[in-house]
Amino acid sequence: MANDYFKFKQFIVYQDQCAMKVGTDGVLLGAWANVESADQILDIGTGTGLIALMMAQRSNAAIDAVEIDSNACEQAQENVNQSLWSNRIKIIHQSFQDFATKTKTKYDLIVSNPPYFQNSLTPPRENRTKARHNTDLQLADILIGALNCLSESGTLSLILPYIEGSLFIVKAAEQGLFCVRKTNVLPKPGRKPKRLLLEFKKIKKPFIEQQLVVELNKRHEYSDDYKNLTKDFYLKF
Repeated sequence: MANDYFKFKQFIVYQDQCAMKVGTDGVLLGAWANVESADQILDIGTGTGLIALMMAQRSNAAIDAVEIDSNACEQAQENVNQSLWSNRIKIIHQSFQDFATKTKTKYDLIVSNPPYFQNSLTPPRENRTKARHNTDLQLADILIGALNCLSESGTLSLILPYIEGSLFIVKAAEQGLFCVRKTNVLPKPGRKPKRLLLEFKKIKKPFIEQQLVVELNKRHEYSDDYKNLTKDFYLKF
């Protein structure tokens, strides 16, 4: 059973009211996304508020964090209230689809660790279904909404499974959003990538592709690259 909270170096994330707990995917994205020159950041599907808090630690930006689930929204607000950055993070209880059509803000950076289990069995709890599957928020919604909410020089950063991420790159390009940076995330050396960290812009730029190995040959024996990326957050690094 997951702990009720997860302690990082500069903040604590309580998660007992959230379907999806703190995990490697969210930490990877929060540490990897480029926050340089970002004054306005949007976190889609914030859940516990983890990525929004990581964005606040890494930048001086104003951060909007959208969440459709009421329990997760309440918990994210509590986590933000107890953090050092409560004056810069706004938790918004709303679907991203509605938010994207109504907001007037143009964001320098949009981040999301979205629901992506399109073909897996649906779990029994409704809130966990919303968090893990794309029944309420599909990748197409993120693409369309991001195009509306991004500034002209803004960046969309996502973490997705390899297949879904590869398909998203193609679909995004068809809509005028181009992948400019991709990191293949390998669970161990020599394995196939399980996740893709992806960065998109409205303007084509030279494409950068990298590789990140999470663990070495033993369980919890993390690679230097992984430790260097996440060392500002994990207590153990």
